[in-house]
Amino acid sequence: MLTNPAIAITMLGRMDISKILVPIRGNHVDAEVIKMACSLAEDNGASIYAVYVIEVERSLPIDASLDDQSTKAEEVLSRAETFAREYGYEIDTGLLQAREAGPAIVGEAVEGGADVIVMGVGYRRRLGTFDIGYTTSHVLKEAPCHVVLYRAASIPGEKA
Repeated sequence: MLTNPAIAITMLGRMDISKILVPIRGNHVDAEVIKMACSLAEDNGASIYAVYVIEVERSLPIDASLDDQSTKAEEVLSRAETFAREYGYEIDTGLLQAREAGPAIVGEAVEGGADVIVMGVGYRRRLGTFDIGYTTSHVLKEAPCHVVLYRAASIPGEKA
């Protein structure tokens, strides 16, 4: 088991990677995930596409106007661009609306021809056990490309 993220990035750097998809959520993990993706992209001359998924309730049309959530998403994507610039990298960003984030992320990876998905997993316990959640589980099961997870340390009082 690899415990040093630099070793993992070095190993991934040996792969042929041209497109990296980075799903972000607006939590404390985003900065580290963007940093990891930038390092990987730099080693490969790859492009990075950061995406935020707004999950739309089933009672609403999929293309419903969700102003509050859209405003939050735009702020999160803007911060992701700022994080990337701090690491000397320009990234593309996008906003998706979907019923569930997992299938939307996998669909975006397929449609965009992503070679790797780099995503963060907050530290969350459910019923006393560490839980990666439905979205991450779905991406791990269904993504047609490599998936790199960054699991954050727990922060007291913060939800993943």
